[in-house]
Amino acid sequence: MFNPIPAENSFSLRLEKCYTGAVYDVMRNLGYPDQLLPNHIRPMNLQHKIAGPVFTIAGNIDLTLDKDTSLLKWCEMLSKAPSGHVLICQPNDNTVAHMGELSAETLTFKGILGYIVDGGCRDSSFVDSIGFPVYCSYFTPRDVVATWCTTELGGNINIGNVSISTGDYVLADRDGIIVIPANLVQQVIEQTEEVLKTENLVRKAILAGTDPVDAYLQFKKF
Repeated sequence: MFNPIPAENSFSLRLEKCYTGAVYDVMRNLGYPDQLLPNHIRPMNLQHKIAGPVFTIAGNIDLTLDKDTSLLKWCEMLSKAPSGHVLICQPNDNTVAHMGELSAETLTFKGILGYIVDGGCRDSSFVDSIGFPVYCSYFTPRDVVATWCTTELGGNINIGNVSISTGDYVLADRDGIIVIPANLVQQVIEQTEEVLKTENLVRKAILAGTDPVDAYLQFKKF
């Protein structure tokens, strides 16, 4: 059985203090340059950052569904979503909304850190007003009723060229979304924290009048 990771998990808190550019540089140097989700998945609110362990969702269009079956499957997903996690959904669809106001309210109450979907969202002004972080590909008023349903929770999914598993970590900010495999998260966070310290030294040197070439030669970072 999958055991939820507590919301106070130190990796989540430390990762939230990072930014995707620095994490990307670290992962590139480690040999993982292709862990970015497609750049058409954008934050509803540019100020929202999401950082934490992943819980995956997969679904697809099923026109044999009736209203109750489709909505019960959706509510089952909301019920099983573990607190302290970021939900990432591969809907295999580009026609309906895979997040809306009442669902966002529910997930906020449950302590979900955010929702990332290679699909749609509706009720966007309401979702934004409650402060729930959502990254999506498009907006539409069309909902999932009798049209779309979840097919797997907590399994392996692919978005773009990135394979994502429950237990991996994700950092999403206004620049993009990067997925960190679970076995690398501690190393990536530790190295990113060192990068941030070095960047502060470079910044201090530049503001003190050091030539950019000299600053780079000294710190090997720019």
